[in-house]
Amino acid sequence: MRTRPERLYEIDGLRLLAALCVVLFHYVFSGWAGGKTTVTFVTESAWAKYGYLGVDLFFLISGFVVLMSAWGRTPRQFVVSRVVRLYPAYWIGIAITAVVTVTLGQGLFQVSLPQVLANLTMFQAVPNIENVDVVYWTLWAEMRFYVLMLAFTFIGMTKGRILAGLWGWLALTFLVELGLLPGIADLVVQSEFSHYFIAGMALFMLYRFGLTVQIALLVPICLGNAVYRAIGYAEAVGERYSVTYSPVVITAVVVLIFLVMTFVSLRVTSVLARPWLVTAGALTYPLYLLHAHVGFILFARLEDAVNKYVLLVAMIAVMLGAAYLVHRFVERPLAPRLKRLLSKREPPAHAVVPAGSPTA
Repeated sequence: MRTRPERLYEIDGLRLLAALCVVLFHYVFSGWAGGKTTVTFVTESAWAKYGYLGVDLFFLISGFVVLMSAWGRTPRQFVVSRVVRLYPAYWIGIAITAVVTVTLGQGLFQVSLPQVLANLTMFQAVPNIENVDVVYWTLWAEMRFYVLMLAFTFIGMTKGRILAGLWGWLALTFLVELGLLPGIADLVVQSEFSHYFIAGMALFMLYRFGLTVQIALLVPICLGNAVYRAIGYAEAVGERYSVTYSPVVITAVVVLIFLVMTFVSLRVTSVLARPWLVTAGALTYPLYLLHAHVGFILFARLEDAVNKYVLLVAMIAVMLGAAYLVHRFVERPLAPRLKRLLSKREPPAHAVVPAGSPTA
């Protein structure tokens, strides 16, 4: 069993890779396919249209690192860690997106003050208020996952309890898919993506405790369901943008995602670990928050003035630069202050928390 804190630098790199895949999906494919810009990348879209699968990698990583971060923490410590990790950059992302939309948007997107205020809570989906930026939908999926993780912190985390919880969650996933539970149950179960969270948590258990029969069964079952749901999801995306997706490519990408994270769990990828990847991981969240609507608006503004390839490269560079500024001047100074504000003195947890986990 691993008890020594360890920074998994490879995960930092994978997180940025996943974010860049989503960025390319939006800039090279969905922007023009969805009518947000006339800058077309017809040839490049043949591969860029698969970039949304970066979200699938995000969810698998999230299952791993959130359990890693939560292990040994009290419920209050877990909540504080999530608030500190998510909200500072998110609030700035909303502010920047809203200002750019109002000043430069030219009607491409709409935003209102009540909408912005609701979005600041990150729970705008509850009253069915539209997101300020389309990418925020994944944050609602993450928040529901955190509620389940919070329940684990109340129960107390042990190897047996976590594995039992994962089997229970997987069983509920199949019951929802078979129509044996009411649709509202999926608000908690999240059958569309639960297999990624479950598999990510199981892979953390593999990393921490080594291979067991239960883990050896859980991960392949989740992989099978992930492939099944991903092919169905691709059909829906294809209908939305009037394109076709190859089930073979979808299957290969999902299998690769699971394979890479399994290698991380087994520390096969430790030879690739580099400390500078911490910076790459730090850019991921603000990049994800900022790139979509702001990028579409800037593309629409500049599409007639700049070569499309120059514009694409410049836009990605600008977004990476903006992400660094948000991390350097918002997240880093504000996070410790917010943590002190929300925390109170309490006895330290007995279990060892891997201090270098990507979302700790």
